[in-house]
Amino acid sequence: MDPESLFSLAGLLAMSGWLLLMVSPLIPKWSDRIAGQIIPMLLSCGYLVLAILHSPSAEGGFGSLADVSVLFSTPAILLTGWVHFLAFDLFIGAWMCRVARREGVAFYYVLPCLPVTFLFGPAGYLLFSLLREFSTRQHGKHALPSQARQVETGNSSLQVQSASQAYRYQAYR
Repeated sequence: MDPESLFSLAGLLAMSGWLLLMVSPLIPKWSDRIAGQIIPMLLSCGYLVLAILHSPSAEGGFGSLADVSVLFSTPAILLTGWVHFLAFDLFIGAWMCRVARREGVAFYYVLPCLPVTFLFGPAGYLLFSLLREFSTRQHGKHALPSQARQVETGNSSLQVQSASQAYRYQAYR
């Protein structure tokens, strides 16, 4: 398969993961598994294959900016680097959704961070970190009120000590 086709395939795969993250409050278990594990692993496997196939013959290196410029002037190595970014950015986006869910951070804080992370990587992580801190300060340790609740488990119910435990139980069953 030519580099352009691999580029398109990797992009479609990553985009499907980002779309799953956008609806993760509706399907947390599936988005965690697919966008947080399966797709990043598939992209990582693709990265590894590309790196093994193309790195030995690549010119340049990581010793200086000029070396990196020469290294990424080859389309196959550029594709390898792009797949690396896709895998790690998606992994971080899924991590942000999991952390927010675990800590009770409202999804409307996470939602703007996802496209920023997709487009600008570390800037999205920084935005998430700031909004997470803001949410924690605004709402206390957990955004959900800390009180005992009943969680429905089919035919019976489960007594939990906090709303965040109830939320985690419901999100991951």
